Amino acid sequence: MELYQRIAMNIFEIDNLPKIDHEFFQTLLKKENIEIKKIISNTLKTPQTFKSNKNEFVILLKGCAKLKINNQIKKLKSGDYLFIPANTKHILLKTKKTAIWLAIYF
Repeated sequence: MELYQRIAMNIFEIDNLPKIDHEFFQTLLKKENIEIKKIISNTLKTPQTFKSNKNEFVILLKGCAKLKINNQIKKLKSGDYLFIPANTKHILLKTKKTAIWLAIYF
């Protein structure tokens, strides 16, 4: 049995809250060409720019966020999700309080 099948955890638990205006990335599963990460954003006010060489499917599980992708502003709330194609520059403009994300890279 693989490690990820034996451990039950809660996606909403935050062991170490990052400092204000910072993020924390935790890999939950990495297997072959897929990686699943939990991301904690703590009251981001400084824009964060990202560009991955992999496709990304991201779900905002908790909180509110504002992103800029393809020159469009997207306002996200808990439960919203989006697909970001590989090599697409996107900017996380800000989050309100603590935001919890689930990101799947493939």
